[in-house]
Amino acid sequence: MKNILSSLLALSALAIPALAQTGTTQNPNRLDGYGAPASPAVPVSRPAGETTIDILGGYYQQTGSHGAVEGGRGTQQLTDVSPTIIVNVPLDTVSRLSVNVGSDFYASASTDRIDFALSTPSANDARIHGDFGYSREQKAQGTIWGAGAGVSKEYDYLSFNAAASFAKTSPDGNRQLSLAGQVFLDRVTLITPIELRESYAAGAAARPNKSEYGTDTRQTYNFTATYSQVLGKRLQAAFSTELVSQNGLLSTPFHRVYFRDNTDPNLASTLGDAFSPRVPTAARLEVLPRSRFKYPVSLRLNYYASDLVQVRGFYRFYNDNFGVAAHTLELELPVKVTPFFVLYPFYRYHTQTAADYFAPFARHSVRAPYYTSDYDLAALTAHKAGLGLRYAPVYGIGRFHVPGKNAQGLPRVMRLKSLDLRYAHYQQRGSPIYDVADRADLVADIVTFDLGFAL
Repeated sequence: MKNILSSLLALSALAIPALAQTGTTQNPNRLDGYGAPASPAVPVSRPAGETTIDILGGYYQQTGSHGAVEGGRGTQQLTDVSPTIIVNVPLDTVSRLSVNVGSDFYASASTDRIDFALSTPSANDARIHGDFGYSREQKAQGTIWGAGAGVSKEYDYLSFNAAASFAKTSPDGNRQLSLAGQVFLDRVTLITPIELRESYAAGAAARPNKSEYGTDTRQTYNFTATYSQVLGKRLQAAFSTELVSQNGLLSTPFHRVYFRDNTDPNLASTLGDAFSPRVPTAARLEVLPRSRFKYPVSLRLNYYASDLVQVRGFYRFYNDNFGVAAHTLELELPVKVTPFFVLYPFYRYHTQTAADYFAPFARHSVRAPYYTSDYDLAALTAHKAGLGLRYAPVYGIGRFHVPGKNAQGLPRVMRLKSLDLRYAHYQQRGSPIYDVADRADLVADIVTFDLGFAL
């Protein structure tokens, strides 16, 4: 049972860099049904005294016909490649340093419609991120303290974050309370659709320099509390709650919104492109409130049915002051095929109500104070199913020499300890409260891998 809690402790130590790389980018790389960018998970079963290096990568592809750039109509085609390296280094017997660096290289047919011209600079972009964490364990008190900071950068986006965490384990190792807080400070370049720029109205259709767009800011404050309990020899539970407060720019500056009662002429109708059909009246920029509060709660159950089969269940309730309420259920069934080879099929179901400010293409009124046609805020259901495998023999998959010598003066040896592969298919379907043409239809596939090394 103590081994179970040790895994939770290791997971909480990794939480700072993992949290730092999500939730800051405008890139719509979403697969898990509630708006979090998809990313492979790092196994936490790593010996405390060795340096570990995880090389992760993923390929993500999505299609759909409700892009927010064109006001809820048009392509949502996106591909994303996301290499990442995570390094955990023991500084001594009680403290560790973690480094998480990576990037996203994506091509988006949707953002290519900002300028209504194929192969513009909006079609491709790259995000780079780096997150750094430090943790210190006080074994006599059963506590682990952690702190971290990070940065994420895209062409139109710059984000800094800082985080702190604390975990306390009971003397018998059966209970744990972990607390974590994080602050994101973001700056967004206000890239707007071409026909809504002042320069276009003045007769200059060329894309402005980046310095001419202007900027805005956003601040995000996260606080998470998790309590875990070993309930028996085979059952473990963890309850978690998270409070999120966001202030500043919460809309996306290049998202168009079309209206049923707008009388302004659509200047884009003169561009003669082959994109989604134009309407005679003009679009406006998406407008959302400048503050948002999110308060999800979740319950996780792990049941060890036998030495070969484990059942992992997860439920999450989400609510916010935008009017979105959501339920998420997930089931994962790891099966130990051999002592070193595990298959884990998984399934996730998600359903949510629409935000108060959402309406499909050309269904808003210009008299409304807030409006969006971003289908992340629509009423929908989503299904995700997939299969993962993990191969981790006791003595590793292979080993090779690297430069340098160890404490005994012998050549240093790097070991490939584990291999994880994972595939998932995701389907999003809109609520029947909308007309058929206005229902979400996003489909995505993602393949990820993790090569686990030890030094």
